[in-house]
Amino acid sequence: MNCPLLPIEEVLATSAPLTSGEVLGRSRLGKRIEGYRLGRGPLHVSLIGGCHADEPVGPAMLRRLVTFLVERPVSDPFFTEITWYIVPHVNPDGEARNAAWSEATVPAVDHLGRKDRAYDLAQYLAHVVRELPGDDMEFGFPRDLDDTAARPENRAVDRFLFRGRPFHLHASFHGMGFATGPWFLIEAGWIDRTAGLREALRRRVREMGYELFDVDRGGEKGFHRIDEGFTTRPDSRSMVRWFEERNDPKSAAKFRPSSMEHVRSFGGDPFTFVSEMPLFLRPLEAGETGRPDDPHFRAFLDRVTGKPAKEVRKEMKRSGVRGMPIRDQMRLQLEFLNEGLKAVART
Repeated sequence: MNCPLLPIEEVLATSAPLTSGEVLGRSRLGKRIEGYRLGRGPLHVSLIGGCHADEPVGPAMLRRLVTFLVERPVSDPFFTEITWYIVPHVNPDGEARNAAWSEATVPAVDHLGRKDRAYDLAQYLAHVVRELPGDDMEFGFPRDLDDTAARPENRAVDRFLFRGRPFHLHASFHGMGFATGPWFLIEAGWIDRTAGLREALRRRVREMGYELFDVDRGGEKGFHRIDEGFTTRPDSRSMVRWFEERNDPKSAAKFRPSSMEHVRSFGGDPFTFVSEMPLFLRPLEAGETGRPDDPHFRAFLDRVTGKPAKEVRKEMKRSGVRGMPIRDQMRLQLEFLNEGLKAVART
C-alpha cells in the first residue's frame, strides 16, 4: 500500500482551519463538535484530540493538519491514498473551561533555536480543569447502540467514525502535565510490527535534545512497558479491574470503551496509539520512579500548588522544570503519526 508522509514543517506553518467542518453534534453546553472527512484513498485513518480537555496540544496540531490538507489539490496523494476522519477537539466545553491557562503562554525556544511558546506553570496550576471518571471522554465511548447515557460528544464522534469503518490506523493525541520527556503508547497486538517505529521515534526524540519518559507501571490499568519510552495503551477492562481490586465498584462502573477500543470494535486490525507529550519537562529526583503516585512528585506538587507565580517560578528554577516548547510537542506528534502510517502501509 502506498502512503505519503506529512511534511512536518509545512503542517506546522499553517494556522487554524480555513473552513468550518461538518457539525457532528452538540456538546452538553450546546457547542459545535466539528469533524472533517477528507480524501478518498484506501487507507482509512482516524485522528482525534481533546479527549482530556487539559491537554491542548493535540487539538492545536490537528487544526493545523486540517488546514494543510484542505489546501491540497484533489489529485494530491494525501487524498488519493488516504481517507481521513479527523475530529480536532471532541470536548469544546472542556476546551473553554481550560482557556484561562491554555491561552496564557510564555516565550520559549524550540530545539531548532527558533522562537516558540510554552505554557505558564503558575497559570496552569491556578486554572487547570481535569474531568473525572464518568466524564472522561477517552473512556466514554458508547458500550453499544443503546448506550444513550454516554456523553453526547462521544455519541456524536461515534456516529462520525462509524461511517469510516474499518480503519487501518487510529490515534488519540494526549498530553501529560509533567514528565521527563515524550511517552508513546501503542496497541499491544502491534508490538512485533513496530520495532522500526519505536527505534525511529527514540532516535528523533534524542536528536531533538529530549529524554524519553520511561516508566514501568507494572501492567496497572493496562500500562505494560514494552521498551524504552514505549508502553501498551490502557484499556477499559484493565481500568475497571484496577478499581474493583480496590473495592471501588462505583468508580469501576463509570468506565466505557476508549476511542482505541471503540475503533477496533468496527473490525479489522487497526494500529491504535496515543501520544503523551509533557506540558512541563521535569527531571526525576534521585530514587523517583516516574509513577504519578511517587512521593517525590507529590512533594513537588505540594511545593508549587496554590503558590504565587513568583514562588512557582523560583521552584521551577530550583527543580529544573521548564515548559516544553509547543511546536516541538507537535513535531513529535506528527513524527509518531508518520511512523504509524509507514507501519500500517508495510502491513
